[in-house]
Amino acid sequence: MLSKTEERKPGKGGENKRRHPDDDGLGGEKKRRGGEEGEKGKDGRKRLDAMSVGYFRRVGERLSEGFADDQEREMFVENVLSEVKGKASLVAMDQTGSITLQRLLPLSSLEQVGEVLTELGGESGSELKDVSCDRCGGHVVESAIRQASRLMGSPQKEASEEEEEESAGVLETQVLSLSQVVRENNEDFIKHAHGSHVVRTLLHLLAGCLGPPRTETRPGLKERNVTPQLTDFEIPTSFWYELKNLTETLMDNVNLSVTDSVASAVFQTMLTVCHRKRPKLCKQLLKRITEYLTSRSSAPGVSPLLVFLKDQASSHLTETIIQLSHKSLLRDLYKNHLKGQLVDLALHRIANFPIQRLIAASAKYTMFLNLFDELLEGAEAILASGHMGVIVQMAESCAESQEKQDDMMKCLLGAFHCAEPGSRHTSCLPLFMSLLTYEVYYHSDTAEGGIDMQVPLSSICYHGSRLVQALARFKERSLLLNSLRSLTPADLLTLASDPSGSHVLQALITTSSDKGRGKILKRLEGQYVQMACSRLGSRVVEAIWNSASVNQRQSIAQELVPSENQLRSDQFARHVWAKFALSHFIQRRAHWQEIQTGESKKRKLFSDIIE
Repeated sequence: MLSKTEERKPGKGGENKRRHPDDDGLGGEKKRRGGEEGEKGKDGRKRLDAMSVGYFRRVGERLSEGFADDQEREMFVENVLSEVKGKASLVAMDQTGSITLQRLLPLSSLEQVGEVLTELGGESGSELKDVSCDRCGGHVVESAIRQASRLMGSPQKEASEEEEEESAGVLETQVLSLSQVVRENNEDFIKHAHGSHVVRTLLHLLAGCLGPPRTETRPGLKERNVTPQLTDFEIPTSFWYELKNLTETLMDNVNLSVTDSVASAVFQTMLTVCHRKRPKLCKQLLKRITEYLTSRSSAPGVSPLLVFLKDQASSHLTETIIQLSHKSLLRDLYKNHLKGQLVDLALHRIANFPIQRLIAASAKYTMFLNLFDELLEGAEAILASGHMGVIVQMAESCAESQEKQDDMMKCLLGAFHCAEPGSRHTSCLPLFMSLLTYEVYYHSDTAEGGIDMQVPLSSICYHGSRLVQALARFKERSLLLNSLRSLTPADLLTLASDPSGSHVLQALITTSSDKGRGKILKRLEGQYVQMACSRLGSRVVEAIWNSASVNQRQSIAQELVPSENQLRSDQFARHVWAKFALSHFIQRRAHWQEIQTGESKKRKLFSDIIE
């Protein structure tokens, strides 16, 4: 075990003695190890010796314990980095050493980080390539250059202005040196599984925006397809110019962006960060990449872009291009390359994803009308292919643009066989949410009577939920609301407690008029206690409460209060009890009602301002 540095015995006068710089609180291992060299592995490469590996493992354990104050932390970091000195590459390329360094560098000063990078790069800086392209070393280089986001931050304590500039200058110089190494070996870097991540982090850094570090991803779990939140920061002037130089060099290998999936990810990052921080540069890069993609040779009369849209490696890049394109480029892509091909592309297992991005990007332009009309002709075929993302995106773009909403609803009613006769309209909500036709959902092979309309709500799916949430934003929602009101209380409880269905119920209630919401809440009477005791249902109850009138809140409270013991002891319902101030409702009802009335007026005032 490590000896904690905070457990120091007081010296004379009751004061703690300052530790010697060579004492890192990890015992006398430094002396015992002496100047041992790294051991050679089976592949002939030098490896960190076993005793050093144990040392860095204990450093990691000590870091997890935390520090009593800044002075103790700074002393510890200084002592550990003195151990790293002279063998930084060996430590960085060892799994245990890499993990420890990644945790240590954010606690280090800018000068210390710069010194580590200087040693990793060697005399000429060229050794950074080997470390960056190493499975473990790449993470250390990323962690080190990420610290450059502090360059223009608050000044360091007890340091003169000249000292601050000098210490920061070391790190700034090393970041520029790494960028030069990348430019000199850009093909090797962007094709490498580990080196490409260093390039992507470098692009973020030079642009002035960073996302969360990769080390925070939990191993063994599939990453969610969620765009990471980027944090902007001020950059030195040198970074501004270097980003332009680096993008120019990367464009020399634009051919790799469509043939290599690893390199493609680098180009996607380049476009994304430039779109955020350097819009003019992004516009130029988009134009050049698009010109390259559309100039490749292909079959006569067939746009080469169609080939790239259907390719696993290049389709992701085309998605990014479509997402970030400005109006004129989007219009050119559609008019000269994609017009008349949208349905075929939407039916393709890979190309349907870029088409979804195209539908989303065009929603704010008049060209969406042409896209929609073309896709509508093949809507049933797209549904049959199972590419529901395309249909959902069409509905979402209709909601955003406030166009073609009636056509979209008619198409869906026909596709799910609930358009005729009119009595089938009340069953549209379960059909949309389950993505099943009328006959399949109600277990009938005929289109005529004999169908049991009391089938319990079931088979709610993710895309069905998203579809209905989009339709809930349409101007005309009466079909959905009538269908919702036709559900039994048991079905409504099922809907509120379902991972996908709860979002549907919440969307329909919050977008309804006061009169329509009142009718839905009337149907939910008797279900609030069970909903409040559900993980998902409790969220729906809170959403209902936030959009309800004072009288509606009072009715909900009156239903919940008799079950006080059950609600207060439930892990989910107890939060509902507290947020609704139901104890106050029991003891001081007049005052509770006065508070609720004030909140209702505030909510109405703010909603009027927003509208």
